[in-house]
Amino acid sequence: MYTVTIKGEQKAYPPGTAFEQIAEAYQEEYGRLIALVAVDGKIQELFKKLRRDCTLEFFTLKDDVGHKTYVRTATMLFLKSVYDCFGAEAAHSCRVDFAIGNGYFIHPKGRIQATLENAERIKGRMLELMERKTPFVKHSYPVDDAIAFFGERGMKDKEKLFRYRRSSSVNVYEIEGYFDYYYGYMLPNAGYVRWFDVIAYDDGFMLLLPSRKDPAVVEPFRESRKLYATLRESEAWGEKIGLESVGELNEWICGGSASDLILVQEAQQERKIGEIAKDIVNRGGVKFVMIAGPSSSGKTSFSHRLSIQLRTLGKKPHPIALDDYFVDRELTPRDENGDYNFECLEALDVRKFNEDMTLLLSGERVELPSFNFKTGKREYNGHFMQLEADDILVIEGIHGLNEKLSYALPNESKYKIYISALTNINIDEHNRIPTTDGRLLRRMVRDARTRGADAARTIGMWPSVRRGEEQNIFPYQEEADAMFNSVLIYELAVLKPFAEPLLFQIPKGAPEYYEAKRLLKFLDYFLSVPSESLPNNSICREFVGGSCFRV
Repeated sequence: MYTVTIKGEQKAYPPGTAFEQIAEAYQEEYGRLIALVAVDGKIQELFKKLRRDCTLEFFTLKDDVGHKTYVRTATMLFLKSVYDCFGAEAAHSCRVDFAIGNGYFIHPKGRIQATLENAERIKGRMLELMERKTPFVKHSYPVDDAIAFFGERGMKDKEKLFRYRRSSSVNVYEIEGYFDYYYGYMLPNAGYVRWFDVIAYDDGFMLLLPSRKDPAVVEPFRESRKLYATLRESEAWGEKIGLESVGELNEWICGGSASDLILVQEAQQERKIGEIAKDIVNRGGVKFVMIAGPSSSGKTSFSHRLSIQLRTLGKKPHPIALDDYFVDRELTPRDENGDYNFECLEALDVRKFNEDMTLLLSGERVELPSFNFKTGKREYNGHFMQLEADDILVIEGIHGLNEKLSYALPNESKYKIYISALTNINIDEHNRIPTTDGRLLRRMVRDARTRGADAARTIGMWPSVRRGEEQNIFPYQEEADAMFNSVLIYELAVLKPFAEPLLFQIPKGAPEYYEAKRLLKFLDYFLSVPSESLPNNSICREFVGGSCFRV
């Protein structure tokens, strides 16, 4: 018998006991469905078996790692159902593209018609497999065998991916004759995927899954047409240049074409920024350009580059930071933990902002404030402004899209821009890269460089940052007149050598250790690109350093 310690209590189990069986005894105590187990600090899947005395810790669907495991397993279950209903070629051709809210868009690339009947057919097969609790089986292949295995099945994206893999083996999952690769953990069987829906959407399907907030409820899909169009545009651009996956990116790097890729991507972004600037000018009467987006979207660099484009069109842009309208520190609202909540709208002096902007719009001369973050007070240092015919204020801040911020300003005087880093490549066709991973790595690298913050602190703060985004930014993104995707198709290869040393510093036992290990495994897929190749106005420079802008 082996001694197992769980929550400080010791129990005896025979060798070979599956962790799933141990978890069942604690399921009621945890409330939410248990998805994974940590064995002496190392995360393992529930179908693994007890091999020694150990300490166990369980993760549920409310934990980030548990929720990601649920999404991954549900995705494979969807593709297995496509395989059963429409054949291998249809399943292998499906691309798991991106997420919008609780919907994961899966594009069959014309192999399956996106109809209500086909969505119901896929969903019905998923339900059959779920009710039968069809098991997932994990196989380990030598890398060369895995390359040959997927090559024979026409899954060229995986063949390219493994060509650059450093480890000697590859884990491949099977469910009843359907094989696929996933860079993460899986649930033991299809019976765990209890909450999902499938709907036809545009020329593909939305796989609807629960959120971490309520992992036992599937909310109805909420459309975000502008965001969807922006994501599809980015996907189409990657397809045009022949770069849709990490394996293809690595091929560009190995082929000595990284510098060309950087120049092409930067030119594409500059063209897009120029188009937004033209739209602003062509509207006529725009005096306030409001820019908002989630953390580490590159808002500052974007606002500088947009200002340059506006100047080429004869306009005189002036930056305004909403942070300068913070209320004095003692008036700042506090969150449920008693900490200052700088991300809520009430942390800004909205009335004063509207007073100043209204006066400027009417042609008055106004002294604008600046906020002293050391004293926590607003100051006036003689920064006067008066708008002339060609002047435009470029206003950056997380509440820029919220009408409550600029309630006194006429709609025709405002142009709203939503900016985010919307990842436009996949690990492979079936393994998408969450946009939050790219932004987290951006922030980690920047915080270490500019604030002396270690990776553990950035990871630890990230859930709070995400909650603020979900409350204050995402609900208003469809209000934007334009959306800009700030992601650079090559950037994770540039961020890698900066991020890896920071992540390796997080010790085992630290709360952030599991996330650090996950990100290190993720970065291992990429070959590195030196930052010296970047133009000095690149958005990526805002994070790795060397920007020509004050960022």
